[in-house]
Amino acid sequence: MHSKLVIAGAAFGALALGALAACGPSGETADDTPVLFQWQDYVEEPFLAEYKATYKDQPQTAIFADEDEAFAKMRAGYKPDVMGPCAYEFPRWQEAGLIQPIDTGKLKNWGKIAPALRELPDIAAGDGKVWFVPHYWGNTSVTYRTDLAPEYVGRESWEILFDPKYKGRVAVLEGVDDTIPFIAHMIGVDAYNMSAEDWQKVQAKLRELIQQVRFVSSDNTALAQGLASGEIVAAMSWRVVYATLKRENVQVAYMNPAGGIFNYVCGLVVNKDAKNYDKALALVDSSLSDEASHYMFAEIGDGPANVEALAKEPDELFEQLGIDRDVDTFLKSGIFQRRLKNKDEIVNVWTEIRAGR
Repeated sequence: MHSKLVIAGAAFGALALGALAACGPSGETADDTPVLFQWQDYVEEPFLAEYKATYKDQPQTAIFADEDEAFAKMRAGYKPDVMGPCAYEFPRWQEAGLIQPIDTGKLKNWGKIAPALRELPDIAAGDGKVWFVPHYWGNTSVTYRTDLAPEYVGRESWEILFDPKYKGRVAVLEGVDDTIPFIAHMIGVDAYNMSAEDWQKVQAKLRELIQQVRFVSSDNTALAQGLASGEIVAAMSWRVVYATLKRENVQVAYMNPAGGIFNYVCGLVVNKDAKNYDKALALVDSSLSDEASHYMFAEIGDGPANVEALAKEPDELFEQLGIDRDVDTFLKSGIFQRRLKNKDEIVNVWTEIRAGR
């Protein structure tokens, strides 16, 4: 996902920066210039370039630390034009009346998306339209320092997060869509079909987890820096943290324990109140471009949904990232992250647990 700095909670600063970025030489911006509300890495120039070439207009950008934060801001009245939730999250935005269908016939890059991704559950909106356009895919597992925790080399286990030896030297993600299914899976609970008793067991394990961690964060920079410095030995993370550290020659591995790791697919949606529908779709298309897809894979470490662009990437890069070229194989190799039931309750409980209540 998102390996550069994410400043959680700095919404007004992010929006101000986005507004400045949209200004042309005269300091003015078109009334219908779209706003892209995304994870930090995905507002970089390669994702905007195709749109800019078409409209001679600089899109505004704003960032969120996780989808719960993004959802709360939009429910409170913030109206970006294009947003970047993951597949497990967008149905909540749809039900809240925040998004509108996307006409795939107006996306020149739609046909480049892997068939397996174009057929994801719940994305169809009828008449050639979709609620959600797949953008990229990746994993959630544990990145760990092989030199600092050598006993886990060859016997990888997420239990490193609960190892008393490393108390205070591990970190976990903040978002419930990652952390709750992850910890539930560790104790044999299906987070997507939890009974009340199951949920109590997961809460108990989460309270145990909080006693172990040095920090909780969805900021990939903090996770990568903590691992690089040795402040933390292991971190629940997206694969991009591992990819970033590997490029810096830090001794790390990305765990793939028995039972598989979690897979996610993230994408793009259009706000129901988008200022200019065609410009919003052009911004979606721009994020799917070959240039954007190459940057995503080579520089961020996520797999692009645009498999035509992906097919041009060298085998060495796939090997370096430790991922499969075949998206269908990838999706079947692990546990697909889905929508959590009673998510609002889960968010509230996880917030209280992190606060020590």
